[in-house]
Amino acid sequence: MDVIFPALDHLPLAGTLSEPQGTVHGAVVIGSAMGVPRAFYGAFAEYLAEGGLATLRFDYRGIGGSLRGSVRESDATMHAWGEQDLAGALRFLRDRHPGIPLLLVGHSAGGQLFGLVPEPNQVRAVLAVGAQSGYWGNWRGAGRLRMLFYWKVLFPALTHALGYLPLRSLTGGGDDVPPCVALEWASWGRDPDYVLSYARRKDGARGYARFTGSLRALAMADDPYAPRAAVQAMLAFYPAASRELLYVEPTSVGARSIGHFGFFQRRFRDTLWSDARSWLLSQASSQAAA
Repeated sequence: MDVIFPALDHLPLAGTLSEPQGTVHGAVVIGSAMGVPRAFYGAFAEYLAEGGLATLRFDYRGIGGSLRGSVRESDATMHAWGEQDLAGALRFLRDRHPGIPLLLVGHSAGGQLFGLVPEPNQVRAVLAVGAQSGYWGNWRGAGRLRMLFYWKVLFPALTHALGYLPLRSLTGGGDDVPPCVALEWASWGRDPDYVLSYARRKDGARGYARFTGSLRALAMADDPYAPRAAVQAMLAFYPAASRELLYVEPTSVGARSIGHFGFFQRRFRDTLWSDARSWLLSQASSQAAA
């Protein structure tokens, strides 16, 4: 079911709800990766709903169904995606299912931005998929040089020249990124503290230090955009959480590759998806019993 709901600053955002047929055991918001529209997560959302988890996927401002006008004219920022949009999605789903344990699946940027939510402890548990600190120093070898080139040269130059970041052309998928999002993203990538370089200026790292729930991070062994060191650095953003890192070799789930986006493909329904849903349900039941 498609819905329109307000961000915390009342900006309308486009979302899609997948609701269980029977009892709702938990409520899950999917926080998207950079430039990835909500349709990408549709099959995974339906799978969670089949297991009793009401699931909301949505588009950040300036992306997909939440883009108003031209991407060049969008005044979206990356920090607003966390502070306003992700926070609004969590509030909308919490209000729709009051008293039901609230959970988050954060893909890449979705896991990075969670600490910007004003009330992080409304969420019981976070499953972070390929979520990392984007600081270039977390890569090694050619990957380090590539990230440094992205943050210092390519992304700023393209954004200034075109008025937006042409992520669709660069990656062969996803949506183009509004200019202020792209430039803020690149500035974070040049700073060892990444998103905390913004968060600490605003309010002592805000929710990052306050979140006390469970945080499970998945690092895919063949993910060039989220190597283990970068995922470990992201986990360090949340010092008070109950944290664990699972390092996934593709061969362990009968695959040749997973990469940064493969987790959300249907071929992992009986492996990665099954494990993820079981963990989310276990976290929901632990809150319900508390």
